[in-house]
Amino acid sequence: MSVFSDKEIEYLAGQRLGRIATVGQDGQPHVVPTSFRYDAEHDAIDVGGLRMSQTKKLRDVQRTGLASIVVDDVLPPWQPRMIEVRGTATVVPTGGKALGDRFEDTVVRIQPTRIISFGIDGDQMRARSVPAT
Repeated sequence: MSVFSDKEIEYLAGQRLGRIATVGQDGQPHVVPTSFRYDAEHDAIDVGGLRMSQTKKLRDVQRTGLASIVVDDVLPPWQPRMIEVRGTATVVPTGGKALGDRFEDTVVRIQPTRIISFGIDGDQMRARSVPAT
């Protein structure tokens, strides 16, 4: 059983761009747009890109072991939807090719510890902590 609801998984599958947040060595937040996918095998979010092993986000994750991602959109006329996933993060050497042929195989995998969603299961906000496995 997934920590994500079926509707959250369906929403994530329909999106292509998210924003990953990490904490820099100087303690400052770092937020950048990124490609991602829901990884059903690990019940996690995999973040990848063209030069993933050379990115600040990867170095931040290696140092802190933490990351968050927000995936959002707005349906007309004004129906915002979003999922925020906070969690522990690791650098994984495989999986990035699933995001795109030109992408590096390295990914940052975010294992959820907190999930907040809005507009996915109706108009209510849903926030929950995820127990460690």
